[in-house]
Amino acid sequence: MGIELELSILLALIVVGNSVFAVFEIETPAWRLILKWLIITALTVGVYFFAGHWAILVPVVAALAGVVFHFIWCRKWNIHPFRATPRRKYYELRGWLWHD
Repeated sequence: MGIELELSILLALIVVGNSVFAVFEIETPAWRLILKWLIITALTVGVYFFAGHWAILVPVVAALAGVVFHFIWCRKWNIHPFRATPRRKYYELRGWLWHD
């Protein structure tokens, strides 16, 4: 098996990550989300050509680091880690405008 394994894991992380954490990225500009995934994909493919299937660690470690940071940040600011509530406080912390 070639790079298909790494690309399958990337696809799974994108689908699951976007489905689960979309509520936390409502006001994030599309270019930032696209850039994030382009960087992770480029790093994964680049590492694959130098280290083979060890490249699987790139998206897995990135996802785990993101989830750990997310839970720490939410706990610090008393935001529910799955529902992003209280919503007004969450928007304020992200620097987004709250729309009444």
